[in-house]
Amino acid sequence: MSDDELTDIRKQKREQLESKLRGDGGSAAKEASAGPAEPIHVDGADELDDAVASYDVVLVDFYADWCGPCKMLEPTVKKLAENTDAAVAKVDVDANQELAAQYQVRGVPTMVLFADGEAVEQLVGVRGYDDLKNLVEAHLA
Repeated sequence: MSDDELTDIRKQKREQLESKLRGDGGSAAKEASAGPAEPIHVDGADELDDAVASYDVVLVDFYADWCGPCKMLEPTVKKLAENTDAAVAKVDVDANQELAAQYQVRGVPTMVLFADGEAVEQLVGVRGYDDLKNLVEAHLA
């Protein structure tokens, strides 16, 4: 994630919080809660923390480039990013071993679902689009 992207996310989150404090339910709050249409590639705990803080629901895909099931899951992850209001993040476990250990990722693919800043679900293995979409939408407010 570039510095500009992080700055934009922080700005959206600030506007969302200010809107909540004002109680005006402004459009900034709605924009900030909707996830981007493409998966966010996360490199490190700080970037993951920023993504989780910026969106109401975040599905994090812990993957490895050499992993066959991860490659099978890739189109599903992209489709989820396009078709849900949740943000979808991708974490390469080889490049982020400490982050993977922090979330007790022992095999790939592993997906961790965050809702309101907290890890609420962890799934291991390839799952179908409908299963993942239903899981994500159950946590969207």
